[in-house]
Amino acid sequence: MKPSSVVHSDPEILGGTPVFVGTRVPVQALIDYIEGGHTLEKFLDDFPSVPRDLAIAALEQAKRHLIADARTA
Repeated sequence: MKPSSVVHSDPEILGGTPVFVGTRVPVQALIDYIEGGHTLEKFLDDFPSVPRDLAIAALEQAKRHLIADARTA
């Protein structure tokens, strides 16, 4: 899955809040779930419109950014 196909921001959807492509589910919801100690499975159960591969792709993209930032520091 291409990184550009993971997250989308459109002023017409939730005022431009970044959402998973093809949904109205904010990416922040996944981060909040993980920060709150919930599993990916719990997030997927609560947001069935987000496919598992899309959630994993978002986490992989975040991981790549964190690792890249650490290497440039």
